[in-house]
Amino acid sequence: DIIRKAKLEGEIVGFMHIINDGLADMVRSDEIKILYGRDYIYEELLGLKFKVSIFSFFQTNTEGARVLYEKAREYILDGGDFEKPDNVVYDLYSGTGTITQMMANVSKKVVGVEIVEEAVEAAKINAEINHINNCEFIAGDVLKVIDDIAEKPDFIILDPPRDGINPKALNKIIDFGVNNLVYISCKPTSLARDLEVFISRGYKVRKVCLVDMFPHTVHVETVCLLSNRKPDTKVRIDVDLEDYYRIKDSKKN
Repeated sequence: DIIRKAKLEGEIVGFMHIINDGLADMVRSDEIKILYGRDYIYEELLGLKFKVSIFSFFQTNTEGARVLYEKAREYILDGGDFEKPDNVVYDLYSGTGTITQMMANVSKKVVGVEIVEEAVEAAKINAEINHINNCEFIAGDVLKVIDDIAEKPDFIILDPPRDGINPKALNKIIDFGVNNLVYISCKPTSLARDLEVFISRGYKVRKVCLVDMFPHTVHVETVCLLSNRKPDTKVRIDVDLEDYYRIKDSKKN
């Protein structure tokens, strides 16, 4: 009754008691007790609606997330050739599929890969809510999963956890050789480390933008557009015209 009578700008939809008896520094639970209401909320972002549960990753700062994803979409549309009718996009480390669904209307198919199964199930539900049918969500480790995806990507979006991308997975991602990709990072040092690999493999940084998701803290999100510097296949040949005419005249004689 106290909760129902509380004067709030928003609405309290539920209270959960999460029991975690482990020592590891990770998001997990041995048991979840719903003390009041339900165990999910709905959020609306960039014209899409998302059902968010406890373990389905979603940005906690919704207004900040709107700025972040608008900037990410701007970079993606700048770097990608979305005029192609058959383009395929990979959204790796896709969480609840926010960016995956955001790209659905300009892509033939978007493939989201996420290791947290609860987030993948939430992404599938969200796609149904938003009436999107050209997104595929795969639960698994990016390192192992991308080998088995039939369609090869025309564009790649990366939004890895704080530790960045597994070095072996990073090399596989680079091996696809896409012209452009967008990397969204929540830890600048991890991004810097991974960018060194990208640059050593022929990519260059075209654009970078920082989004302050949590003001007055050290945490910042970075959106980075990378382009693949294709090797120069042109061959330059210099012709000495004096030699040309001299040889030509000698043949006449």
